[in-house]
Amino acid sequence: MGGLFDRDLWSEVFSTLSKNITRTLLTTLGVIFAIIILLLLLGATTGMKNGFDKIFAGTATNSMFVWTQRTSMPYKGFEKGRDIDFSLDDLELIKREVKEIDVIAPRIQLGNFRSTTTVFRNGQNSGSSVYGDFPEIDQISKKRIVEGRFLNQNDLDEFKKVCVIGQDTYKLLFKKDEDPIGKYIQINGVYFTVIGVYKKPKNINFDGENAVFVPFSTFQKAFNSGNEVGWFAISVKPDKQVAPALNKIKKLLKAKYKIHPKDPRAIGSFDFSQIFTGISVFTITLQGFSFFVGIFTLLAGIISVSNILLITVKERTKEIGIRRALGATPKIIKRQIILESIVLTTVAGLLGFVLSVGVLLYIDYEYAGKGDAPFENPMINFTQLIVTFILMIGLSVLIGMIPAKRAVKIKPIEALREE
Repeated sequence: MGGLFDRDLWSEVFSTLSKNITRTLLTTLGVIFAIIILLLLLGATTGMKNGFDKIFAGTATNSMFVWTQRTSMPYKGFEKGRDIDFSLDDLELIKREVKEIDVIAPRIQLGNFRSTTTVFRNGQNSGSSVYGDFPEIDQISKKRIVEGRFLNQNDLDEFKKVCVIGQDTYKLLFKKDEDPIGKYIQINGVYFTVIGVYKKPKNINFDGENAVFVPFSTFQKAFNSGNEVGWFAISVKPDKQVAPALNKIKKLLKAKYKIHPKDPRAIGSFDFSQIFTGISVFTITLQGFSFFVGIFTLLAGIISVSNILLITVKERTKEIGIRRALGATPKIIKRQIILESIVLTTVAGLLGFVLSVGVLLYIDYEYAGKGDAPFENPMINFTQLIVTFILMIGLSVLIGMIPAKRAVKIKPIEALREE
């Protein structure tokens, strides 16, 4: 069988490479180290990306938060420094006028923003943040419920005096291993039944470590908050951008509450998507840079293979001359040299791959998911592996052309005269 499947051709390739095994092994070191550097860089950046993905898991990355502050500019007879309070009526107004919105969840807090309230149970107390919430808040910032359940629409509709407590609240109010579900806690003289326990998330946490969540409607009646809303948590539809929707919401609310259109402070906001977009751009750029550096390192390693093959071509001048005299065509000579380049590069690449995976597995075992650094499962994916392999083979063919062309230029008579 001829062509690439010619047994004699492959025998000659391996015979040539095994003549000086030490030099062959040393030649492959450049490619091995290049592959290790490339795959470690790609694996490390993947680990960082996975770490950030884990941090953002359960949080709507296309979300925003909107709250009121004091006006900083006079407008339509109102002096600056005026307090603005959102109303529950704004919920329907925003949903009706801003079509980009997917989920909107009003929230109110007992006391001031970031303040705590003393929660009692059987002589124990905790300084907890107490929130009045809609069940939709769970779609924007997912709660890790470890016991029971989160608030639902039925709780809201029937004004149920139920609550979900944070795990730190549980530790302060309950004995170790005590079942809290169905037990009562007291907030400002009002008793609430615990229906769930919320564990601090390992990712982004908007609610603090010590919190109590009650239905918004129950909060209104129990603490006489009327229709007041502290702030809105909002996510936009997947195919929409947060910034334009946020601008529409601010314009709408400024018009309703007679706030100067250019007042920068009256309505506070936080565009969470900007953070996510910035981190995504950073990780993509880092991956591209790692691949760029790795490819040039790989190219340097493959060039060393070409240099060694140039030396072997010179050493095999007589052999190549005899083969040419016996009828070997330039195509056959060129094919053998290129195959030698591919074999050397492939063997070295496979060794580098095995060593890289071993190192990445060790790094994953020792460091991934531990500590505060965003680092999780630092492994290369199948696409990266295939692209690397194709580039490695492609570069080996291109670089192998240099000694191959040198070999076909050898004239049989001149080769025999040199000897």
